[in-house]
Amino acid sequence: MSEKADIGVTGLAVMGSNLARNFARHGFTVALHNRTQAKTDALMKQFGDEGAFVPTSSAEEFVAALEPPRRLLIMVKAGRPTDAVIEEFAPLLEPGDVIIDGGNAHFEDTVRRERTLRDKGIHFVGAGVSGGEEGALNGPSIMPGGSAESYVSLGPMLEQIAAKAKDGKPCTTHVGPDGAGHFVKMVHNGIEYADMQLIAEAYHLLRAVAGYTPQQIANIFRTWNTGRLNSYLIEITAEVLGHTDPDTGKPFVDVVVDQAEQKGTGRWTVQVALDLGVPVSGIAEAVFARALSGHAELRAASRHLVGPQGTTMDKNAAGVFADRVEQALYASKIVSYTQGFHQIKAGSDEYGWDIDLGAIASIWRGGCIIRAAFLDRITAAYDDRADLPSLLSDQRFADEIGAAQDDWRAVVAAAVENGVPVPGFAASLAYYDALRAEHLPASLTQAQRDFFGAHTYQRTDRPGTFHTLWGGDRTETTAG
Repeated sequence: MSEKADIGVTGLAVMGSNLARNFARHGFTVALHNRTQAKTDALMKQFGDEGAFVPTSSAEEFVAALEPPRRLLIMVKAGRPTDAVIEEFAPLLEPGDVIIDGGNAHFEDTVRRERTLRDKGIHFVGAGVSGGEEGALNGPSIMPGGSAESYVSLGPMLEQIAAKAKDGKPCTTHVGPDGAGHFVKMVHNGIEYADMQLIAEAYHLLRAVAGYTPQQIANIFRTWNTGRLNSYLIEITAEVLGHTDPDTGKPFVDVVVDQAEQKGTGRWTVQVALDLGVPVSGIAEAVFARALSGHAELRAASRHLVGPQGTTMDKNAAGVFADRVEQALYASKIVSYTQGFHQIKAGSDEYGWDIDLGAIASIWRGGCIIRAAFLDRITAAYDDRADLPSLLSDQRFADEIGAAQDDWRAVVAAAVENGVPVPGFAASLAYYDALRAEHLPASLTQAQRDFFGAHTYQRTDRPGTFHTLWGGDRTETTAG
């Protein structure tokens, strides 16, 4: 074999195939490998003329086709299948070679794999890839972790195939060591869950409370997409709502069963947030909303429960309400990103990753599912102040959410009055109110904990840790 490949891709399902084609389209020679030869043959037959491919039929042939230091991209299912591929290829590699996992691996698995391969002199890069099938082919957002040395070898290639933001910057960067890339991708997906839930709630409100048809709501979303809510998810929502089912003539959204599935990354986000002690209530409610939607028997058994009669809006009132929903959606969206970036910062501190939050916002501006116009402003906020405690500490975002809060409250109140569930809007508003509150009822909670478990408390009037001997005289003692 005379021609050596710049990079190899093993696992040629849709995402793997499209990433291989993306590399080839950008002038790289790409070695191809798949567990079953049929997928390799199919890619070559259909797309072999798109660039320089080197098809191979065995692990040994695949590795031999790669130019040292070898770069090998794994695109298989997370978990045991990824471990199996690593175990197959690692003995064939040499110190300095790079294995890249482009799947949705749990970051703790990535940390383990990176440590194991590092001991053998092999670099392991856990790279989050967002953008779906189209992004993989035409330019995704890529979130690689791993050693800085591995990025020297791999980074220039990723920067060529990644999406480009409007300012021309590639939507990829070295996120940090070992599991940092997959951690950031996990939180990205958590924000994605929240974003989608909030959009669904806005649609539900516009239909159930304001009385708009799906086609009318599609037009409202198209209008919103020309302003500050401009984003990929708003754009595709308008397309979905505007689509008519060809078989029934009904709005497409009405022929889709109202049970939303999930693959697990949103659930991981919430589980890890709990471990870190980070409040991601908006993201959590989005995960729980999908879970509840899937409990069809539970929902069917609850149809008899009584709710409010609801109200009917005239055209003018509906228009005013739609404007208020836009405010509520935008404010809740800010909260979702605030919670997500807080979790990334907490994870970075916990694991010593030193993640640049502004750089993360920057690489989410194109290619990925949550790409949105206001990520430019998030990037600017962190560029202005790298130690920003929260997005809501940025005066521009604080002013916007403050201006939206009256309408936000009115929308949540209207949802409650009409019996429309809005867990995302309500949880985001509660988070906002909890942050701005001078006092929280947590003082009572801690006092209760001291009463039944002697868990102690701190006082507002003097330093120290205290415990009350709860009895007739209620004696207070200094603890610790």
